[in-house]
Amino acid sequence: MAGMVTLHGPRVTLRPWRLPDDLAPLHALNGDPAVMRHFPEVMDRATSDAWARRLDGHFTQHGWGFWVVETPDASLAGVVGLMHIPWQAPFTPAVEIGWRIAAAQQRQGLAEEAARLALAYGFGPLGLDRIVAFTPPANEPSWRLMEKLGLARQGEFTHPRLPADHRLNPHLWYRITREDWMAARLED
Repeated sequence: MAGMVTLHGPRVTLRPWRLPDDLAPLHALNGDPAVMRHFPEVMDRATSDAWARRLDGHFTQHGWGFWVVETPDASLAGVVGLMHIPWQAPFTPAVEIGWRIAAAQQRQGLAEEAARLALAYGFGPLGLDRIVAFTPPANEPSWRLMEKLGLARQGEFTHPRLPADHRLNPHLWYRITREDWMAARLED
């Protein structure tokens, strides 16, 4: 794991993957209908394990990605981070910020704290020019967090990995530039 970045906040640690140890708690997260209500379906164990391996592979390639969120109470309270988007959309190529937090840890500000750490890393050491995020319109908690983080709504798009008539299509997409992020930090 040398060279892989770990980020620390007051209540959360964002750390690289520890496979296979993280597979069972990740499946508990991905298999929870409350957590996955704005995703196409809950994940079975094989699908969840494959997703973990893709996330870990991004870490192996880049040294950063979607981190495991640890808290004093949970070794895997969620997944938050940055990742290259592997499909085509009006805003790609791009790096996305995303989050998925366990139901027991939601509405405690953990996703916001973790996402702020990820944004600071993306615009700081990584030197990214912009970061995007996306979600179905029905996922109000997620797009409200995007706005709270300073991302601005850019419009809608049809998610290429979902059928056009799927209940979760279209998606909203948001963007924040390094300049906007820096300006907001100067105002604080």
